[in-house]
Amino acid sequence: MRKVILAFSVIALAFGLNGVTQAKVFMPEQVSQGVTAADLAQRQAIHWVSVEQIEKSLKGQPPMAVGFDIDDTVMFSSPGFYRGKLEYSPNDESYLKKTEFWEKMNNGWDKFSMPKKIGIELVQMHLKRGDDIYFITGRTATKTETVTKYVQEGLHIPADKMHNIIFAGDEPNKNDKTSWMKNHKLKIYYGDADADIAAARELNIRGIRILRASNSSYRPLPKAGRFGEEVVIKSEY
Repeated sequence: MRKVILAFSVIALAFGLNGVTQAKVFMPEQVSQGVTAADLAQRQAIHWVSVEQIEKSLKGQPPMAVGFDIDDTVMFSSPGFYRGKLEYSPNDESYLKKTEFWEKMNNGWDKFSMPKKIGIELVQMHLKRGDDIYFITGRTATKTETVTKYVQEGLHIPADKMHNIIFAGDEPNKNDKTSWMKNHKLKIYYGDADADIAAARELNIRGIRILRASNSSYRPLPKAGRFGEEVVIKSEY
């Protein structure tokens, strides 16, 4: 009996000491609500899709024409745009209206653009299916361009499968991607901007959102999934 009483005494003492120890533990000042592991596991309630799921959804369908935006969709081209802003209009966005900037951007500055991993994966998936791929950009057209070369090389597209880049431009009545989508009978169009998804929706084309990288110079960042469109997971890089 004494052994039992002694054992309980030791346990009680241990809990007592533990309480004293806990009472003396330093707790820093709370600066935010913090998160739990469950909070981190939650994603916004939007239609996330993977490259594999897109490919599976196309199973059994014949080759088709698909389109891609370029900047922030298949190429991270902020370095060139950042340089252009500093050189031509550091205090505003007027550099985007300057012919001098577009001559530089379209003829060499894309050598500093980084192909996005998601761009390579999607393009290669569509090439494997035998799809016809078109790149439609809102950039202003110039007399010469090397964008086609850098996109082809960066995304590993065979020369005989590469179409010249389509420059929708930014002049009145010319910045209309819908006309190019319609002319080439696109079935899918990938883009990072709201305008890309809106243009596709106007023509009943399957518009799929690519995430714009958080360090992109193109601000503000768009709200992906706001139109109920599919959003490719992990497509920010």
